[in-house]
Amino acid sequence: MREIVFDTETTGRDPASGHRIVELGCVEIFNYRPTGKTFHSYLNPERDVPEEVVRVHGLTAEFLLDKPLFADIAEKFLEFVGDAPLIIHNAGFDMKFINAEFTAMGLAQMPMSRARDTLQLARSKYPGQPASLDALCRRFGVDNTGRTVHGALLDAELLADVYFHLMGGAQPELFDVRDASGAEESISGRKKTPRPPRSFAIPDEEAAAHQVFIESLGDKAIWRKKAS
Repeated sequence: MREIVFDTETTGRDPASGHRIVELGCVEIFNYRPTGKTFHSYLNPERDVPEEVVRVHGLTAEFLLDKPLFADIAEKFLEFVGDAPLIIHNAGFDMKFINAEFTAMGLAQMPMSRARDTLQLARSKYPGQPASLDALCRRFGVDNTGRTVHGALLDAELLADVYFHLMGGAQPELFDVRDASGAEESISGRKKTPRPPRSFAIPDEEAAAHQVFIESLGDKAIWRKKAS
């Protein structure tokens, strides 16, 4: 159940118009919960950053000038992601940008089948309701007060929490294994000692009433019927 929550910031809306990625952020999750491992990088887009876009994410061309090119971090990015599914809000947007970068490098594109779109998931689960990242944070009580501007890593961290709630708040502790001593160990590594079986005594009057009920069934009881 290893997955990567992924987000980008860009210079515009369409890589076909020459726009590029200026920031990418990844959060590793296992069974819907963050492991603490992340990947983050600002990127030099080798072009200007329109002022209206700077107002969205705050990343100016001057700030990005000394940052690495996408080609400089592509190998580390691919190593971090591995073959894990990608969890993305509005997946079509981010996937077309990352694949444009791979194409420019002569690398194979990532298939859309690897991406799970939380925007579509939210719209399916809550039809007719707002499904932006901010709206979902409000719905699930995820603290996004630090999100004064968009940021790839911050948004990926928020999306990881949102995704956890979208998937029903699964509890990894339910998936337990037993070690050689018979003690249970959850995937989180915590040992759990099994409780001894408990005996619940049935009051005499309830036992007697139950026996009367059984006898009243006569031959109607299914366990008394012979197989045909």
